[in-house]
Amino acid sequence: MKTYAIKYLELAENHAEKIAKGWVKDVQKNSKTPTYKSLDEEAIIYQCVRFYQNFSKMFLDEKITDDVLRYFRSYAQESYAMGIPAKETIYALILMRRHVWLYAEFQAIFSSGIDQRQALDTLGRTILLFDYAAYEVTKEYQELMKKSKK
Repeated sequence: MKTYAIKYLELAENHAEKIAKGWVKDVQKNSKTPTYKSLDEEAIIYQCVRFYQNFSKMFLDEKITDDVLRYFRSYAQESYAMGIPAKETIYALILMRRHVWLYAEFQAIFSSGIDQRQALDTLGRTILLFDYAAYEVTKEYQELMKKSKK
């Protein structure tokens, strides 16, 4: 694995709570995620921290593993149980992706031309993982909504 990716993953894991606290401020004031305003701040910080802590496991595997799929489903189930609409849960994931990337950028862990190439590769992998998360979360939400109608 490239040096940049290792630094990025360590940063996400070691600073998960700090990144999550920035994310929670954003998600609670964002007009696209109004439900988050009324939720317990500690509960949603914890949910975000767990996502970032699982991020390195997701990132390292070549393919999405069953463990990762289970995690995405449990994330969806937890969000659903908290009363968060699917569209807000997906937008919250988008904000999580943005916050982890901006935090890494703010820490200036890429600075040279070589680092820029590694940064692009890492960003591509990050986007792919969050895309998988959005797909699996959406799929699980649809299943949960079907079950609740029965």
